[in-house]
Amino acid sequence: MRGSLFATSDLHGSFSENTRIIEEMRPETSDDWLIVAGDVDDTFSKIEKTLSLLRSRFAKVIWTPGNHDLWTLRDDPVQLRGVARYQALVQMCRYNDILTPEDDYAIWPDPSGPVTIVPLFLLYDHSWLAPGTRTKKESLAYAHETGVVCADEVLLHPTPYPDRESWCSARLKDTERRLLALEPDVKTILVGHWPLIRQPTQALRFPEFAQWCGTNRTADWHIRFRASVVVYGHLHIPRTTYYDGVRFEEVSIGYPREWSKRSRPPMPRKVLPA
Repeated sequence: MRGSLFATSDLHGSFSENTRIIEEMRPETSDDWLIVAGDVDDTFSKIEKTLSLLRSRFAKVIWTPGNHDLWTLRDDPVQLRGVARYQALVQMCRYNDILTPEDDYAIWPDPSGPVTIVPLFLLYDHSWLAPGTRTKKESLAYAHETGVVCADEVLLHPTPYPDRESWCSARLKDTERRLLALEPDVKTILVGHWPLIRQPTQALRFPEFAQWCGTNRTADWHIRFRASVVVYGHLHIPRTTYYDGVRFEEVSIGYPREWSKRSRPPMPRKVLPA
């Protein structure tokens, strides 16, 4: 294979400016793969339209959900909530030949050696507290006081779990089980919408938003599970950083008001070959 592995996230296709970017996404070769790390769009049919379009262009597409993908908007004909919505998205992806966190992991044949691509769906558990707070309750109260509150509080339903923290815990347990079952010498690319470690959230303009961005329970996963690269989005701060010698790629497009300030429109990031 002579292709490349690309990654993108936070396409937010509900914006016409972003739709034009999606229309321009093309592989460089017929062997290129594309990772889509969540937040494709806000309604079920638009998510399918975008993912199926990308699948028609790339040799393989690997998707993991973001919070927007899991929202249940009032005007969305698909009114499924929580786990049922996620399961329906998984089935839609399978129908369109798109890999999900529920499928067998794909192996990228990199020249440096095979790498297992692990799409993660983990959510968050509010353990990344707002600065100066000591409990999750206090941290959330502080966010409400400042007006920096994620729309998930209204639109991302955890049904049948009592709350998103419980859903996150279940996802962590199941995902960790699968990762521990990998052979001990397997190199991975860990792909999730939410960052695995808190350090990237230090660049947020509003640090109290970090409580909707991840969990302390994955702080060492990039080491434990032998990550060659970690791919994530959600923060809308695209960049390359290194933690513990591991490359982290934030690959989001973000909102037009954000990316329009940059020198060029965002496009999928080449992850491998390095």
